[in-house]
Amino acid sequence: MHYIEKTLGQVLHETALKQPDQDFLIYADRDLRFTYSEFDKRVDDLAKGFLAIGLKKGAHVGIWATNVPDWNTILFACARAGMIAITVNTGYKTHELEYLMKQSDMECLCVIDGWRDSDYIQMVFDLVPELRTSERGYLASPKFPKLKRLIYIGQQKHRGMYSFNEILLLGQNTDDAELRKIEKEIDPNDTVNMQYTSGTTGFPKGVMLTHRNILNNGLGLGDNMRYTHEDIVCLPVPLFHCFGLVLGMMAILTHGATAAIIEWFDPLLVLATVQKEKCTACYGVPTMFINVLNHPMFKMFNLSSLRTGIMAGSPCPIETMRQVINEMHMSEVTIVYGLTESSPGMCQTRFDDPIDIKVETVGRQLPGVEVTIRDPETGEECPDGVPGEFCCKGYNLMKGYYKMPEETAKCITADGWLHSGDRGVKRPDGCFQVTGRIKDMIIRGGENISPKEIEDFLYNMPGIRDVQVVGIASEKYGEEVGAFIILKDGVNMNEEDVKDYCRGKISRYKIPKYVFFVDGFPMNAAGKIQKYKMREDGLRRIKENE
Repeated sequence: MHYIEKTLGQVLHETALKQPDQDFLIYADRDLRFTYSEFDKRVDDLAKGFLAIGLKKGAHVGIWATNVPDWNTILFACARAGMIAITVNTGYKTHELEYLMKQSDMECLCVIDGWRDSDYIQMVFDLVPELRTSERGYLASPKFPKLKRLIYIGQQKHRGMYSFNEILLLGQNTDDAELRKIEKEIDPNDTVNMQYTSGTTGFPKGVMLTHRNILNNGLGLGDNMRYTHEDIVCLPVPLFHCFGLVLGMMAILTHGATAAIIEWFDPLLVLATVQKEKCTACYGVPTMFINVLNHPMFKMFNLSSLRTGIMAGSPCPIETMRQVINEMHMSEVTIVYGLTESSPGMCQTRFDDPIDIKVETVGRQLPGVEVTIRDPETGEECPDGVPGEFCCKGYNLMKGYYKMPEETAKCITADGWLHSGDRGVKRPDGCFQVTGRIKDMIIRGGENISPKEIEDFLYNMPGIRDVQVVGIASEKYGEEVGAFIILKDGVNMNEEDVKDYCRGKISRYKIPKYVFFVDGFPMNAAGKIQKYKMREDGLRRIKENE
């Protein structure tokens, strides 16, 4: 594989020189477009604005926003000025935000008004009340000693925050010299992005990804979809996640293609964007494709421009795959498997693979990535057809977990193999199948959820003596969160009490859909809790209540 040994800022600038007038970012619902050269200039202005308000090379800058037009501007400005973009899950509530801001040593947070039922501005003021009385740029918060600046992504004024346009204006009136000097000092192996992923340890871990990690992963994925500068990719998946940022933006950037971005998933907007912009590719988890296909206005749209795309996050039902290929014209759709820790792609089906490979497997290893199935006990490589743990090695391995050397060492061996915690098997044809998980993780519609994180949270609810959280099989999302609760003596509680306790404190997708009150947990002879029995019991209880 021919590797890109450059930074995000360099690749963007070179592409802007080569194809200045081509659209890079499109928002079809508001007819907003940035050409490569316009976007490159906007990134320069924002990067200089960041420096003008006192942010330095190496600063940790948070982005808490849906796929708004300037989400990418912030990412690329951080990359160009040698800063690290900390991507924040749009579903986070105060409990999760507080943890992330502290653990990541965040110095600046860029934030929008909010999303769905979450008022981000209010949450920030609740966590950082000092903002209301602080001079901008000089915040002194005992809870967040590193946090000095907040930027509101918009024109409105908020106490203690800069507005986005102010930063851009500052940058426009700032000399280029300092930025150009910093650019020369950035190494492609520097961390450019930190994404927080749930693990079996409970609290999320900050995965440090480099310029080299994500650019080359995007390059390999895009090559497998035969991307060129003529491709227009409909992107309704979140940018805070590797799906949107790497599989999406990095594959687009490295091929000089165009991103048609959707601020948050809406099946009608997907249909309208594909038709209006004549998109050639579309991304989503299977549930998103199902929602698009079943939209009552589906047949009114012309999707014949579509050719390829990525489906990831959970296995795709064969009937859905047939419909995507036949009714959405995506004959070259691909499946990708990976982890945030592997930047994220490890395996991908190819554009010309038959439907059975796209449904039954996650394809073959990506160029420049070695994937093996290993015995979780001995570490030995398993022969074809013998199940074991997915492991990988290559340019795509994260730098590590931020400030968690022990967790990093558990995940990556001394000889450079990343352990995924996923169970799988390699077929004689070189394709890999995911068969389950070794680690105790719930995956709901592509979101990783740590049972331990929810258990630790619920332990603090008055009246609960013990709790175990498991994934309950779901046709729509793959899995839903189920909580088995033992109450303290004399306590009365119902399902809604538990859900009410969670609301506003943890992300909506982590709130248990099912709550079961039990007298005890199934255990084996060694006293280990048998979660697989709880999953079966949960399904049985649900069926009985239907």
